[in-house]
Amino acid sequence: MIKIYQRYIIFLYFKNFFIIFCALEFFYAGVDFITNYKDLPSSANLQLLYVSFNFMSAVSYTLPLSIVFAMIISKFSMIRSNELLCMYSVGITKNAMILPIFLSAFFLVFVYMFLNFTSFAYAYEYRSNLLKYSQIMRSSSNLFLKYEGKYVYFGELNPLTQEALDIKIFDIEDNELKEIITAKKGVFEDNTWILESAERIKKPKIEARENASIEIEMFDSIRVLEQFRPKIIENAHLGSQSLSIPDAIDAIKFFGAQGINMNSVKTNLYFLIFFPFFAPFAVVILYYYLPISGRFFNLALMNFGFIFVTLVAWGVLFMLSRFALNSIILPEVAILIPIMALGVFAFILYRKNR
Repeated sequence: MIKIYQRYIIFLYFKNFFIIFCALEFFYAGVDFITNYKDLPSSANLQLLYVSFNFMSAVSYTLPLSIVFAMIISKFSMIRSNELLCMYSVGITKNAMILPIFLSAFFLVFVYMFLNFTSFAYAYEYRSNLLKYSQIMRSSSNLFLKYEGKYVYFGELNPLTQEALDIKIFDIEDNELKEIITAKKGVFEDNTWILESAERIKKPKIEARENASIEIEMFDSIRVLEQFRPKIIENAHLGSQSLSIPDAIDAIKFFGAQGINMNSVKTNLYFLIFFPFFAPFAVVILYYYLPISGRFFNLALMNFGFIFVTLVAWGVLFMLSRFALNSIILPEVAILIPIMALGVFAFILYRKNR
């Protein structure tokens, strides 16, 4: 059962979190809207969509900072009112004080991770498309990719409607063309491509010239390329940085075995899954360096110092992730190792104050 002091800490923390989060979101979206206003589509509906996608795309930046800033503001508020000192004096330990905030931060991170399993992860891409093309999703043309030993060509692909035109699939075995499947149109349904009015041309192995023949089959519809999602195709072709967690995992699974450099996709996946944990670990680390009382300290200066340290630490990690995205360093070195180091350090501090 949640105790009274825990309810109070959670209430104070979430109140400060939502104030800071909304302020950062409106600041980010407002500055961007003013900066790009002249390039926005004239339609009011599209402008509203642009602002909405802008709010969503800003979450990856504002959420971790808001989680940490909310802890700093909440604790300094309790220090000024001597609430923190009073709670310590009645026997509440440091670990007991930080646990509600740490769990609240973890909850917020998991909510963000859940959103990245949905199309929420593509908010920045949709926003950019509205700015450049005045539409949410644009069609890609002339895509040529390799998938499970087959070479696949799409004349035009629309990831939003999950439809493609002018499809050609070349099946090659032992460096020899085995068959070609062509279709004017295809639709991705039930995790597979359904080609309409398809034609399959089979080329047998030429063992003797007189036995050589070509077989042609016609199909009203045929199922091919299972699990080859349109979004994976587009991102692999264009090198887009926007991927949801399921699409990033599928892209690594499908293209990693073919010797394709997947560092950018891994970086995107690690950024969505592991990078947000910077916030709860930073909350724990910074908390143990907070003073108990403001009697001997300049609280305004200390508050600024903790916020500055948070911004520097977040900025360094974000810079490392950008380096990994451009294959300058490995994504494991840029994201996994620093986040794990923060987690280990936070755990050590927690154990020391038991």
